[in-house]
Amino acid sequence: MTTPHDSTGPKDGAAVLSTGTTVITNIGTLVTNDPSLGEGLLGLIQDAAVVIDGDRIVWAGASSQAPTTDNRIDAGGRAVIPGFVDSHSHLVFTGDRTEEFSARMSGRSYSAGGIRTTVAATRAASDDVLHDNVDRYVHEALRQGTTTIEIKSGYGLTVEDEARSVAIAASHTDEVTFLGAHVVAPEFADDPAAYVDLVTGPMLDACAPHARWVDVFCEKGAFDGDQARAVLTAGAARGLLPRVHANQLTHGPGVQLAVELGAASADHCTHLTDADVDALAQGNTVATLLPGAEFSTRAPWPDARRLLDAGATVALSTDCNPGSSFTSSMPFCIALAVREMGMTPDEALWSATAGGARALRRADVGRLAPGARADLALLDAPSHVHLAYRPGVPLVAAVWRAGRRLLGSA
Repeated sequence: MTTPHDSTGPKDGAAVLSTGTTVITNIGTLVTNDPSLGEGLLGLIQDAAVVIDGDRIVWAGASSQAPTTDNRIDAGGRAVIPGFVDSHSHLVFTGDRTEEFSARMSGRSYSAGGIRTTVAATRAASDDVLHDNVDRYVHEALRQGTTTIEIKSGYGLTVEDEARSVAIAASHTDEVTFLGAHVVAPEFADDPAAYVDLVTGPMLDACAPHARWVDVFCEKGAFDGDQARAVLTAGAARGLLPRVHANQLTHGPGVQLAVELGAASADHCTHLTDADVDALAQGNTVATLLPGAEFSTRAPWPDARRLLDAGATVALSTDCNPGSSFTSSMPFCIALAVREMGMTPDEALWSATAGGARALRRADVGRLAPGARADLALLDAPSHVHLAYRPGVPLVAAVWRAGRRLLGSA
């Protein structure tokens, strides 16, 4: 078996185990996301080291002060960051919507109706095909530094298909979201109230055992405020925590509803009133921004600067889905946020790690401080700023999750 200090390392996807403690030393810049450990928002430590014991971080500090450990990895002056926390993705699907994308790039606007194309393909797919697709996209995200990922259902829209979607998602992540209220199922196009009854009744009963979260697309063409409230309150009664697709295509009630119900996140937040911004700043709901969707739909960019200046907590996520944001790359979303949404490189990285953790109400990921899970990425660059400075370049050299090196050589 390859040991952690070998220069060759494993092939993609192969886990490398170490016995005892491991120090990663000679780190050019270590991002801890703990200001008590280092400088600024990111708690930056230069010429740093971090110690892993089992699946946890047990020490972080200056390389010259690192304790003696059983194993040693030399980072060679490269940066180490927390693994990305992607708190919004739609990976249980099959099918292709390249024609829709091409039409959009030729001037056609995006609407929620395109989701039904993927619903038809997903319903027709076997469990094995869906499992293989989720595995493919989760590993694709891992290669780009993502160590925690949320996965939604929402492309089945029948009791049976939604139940198998959340079960498939649950075999790949602990962060599973029931999104039966993605759009009204085509069979209920003339009776959306009956579909809401199905979502909040038999479908919820079948899906709740496999999910942690309940979500709803509160948007014109999907579900209005009253329908969204019914879905979220029914989910909460079954022990599911709420999150909301809010204010993506138009101004609407989604953000206010999310804050009122104590949702962990309001996702998209593209069209916001001053009252929406104030509500996010004063509440505990994270504003999760999904720039891949704006890139793919040529929609206006969310104004991250406005949210940050107001005091709101901001997360960045991919929204990986086949219709409006077919990317699994958190580095790409960081680059977009810096270039187009008014974020600094430090803010964007924090939002893609610690911000995503807050959107999932997790304290064990998104940071590299004692007690945190040992999820980290080694960059082939001296600084995290290169994630935005060198967009499109595959900078992730190695990835550890829960103390195991799953990707790359150290």
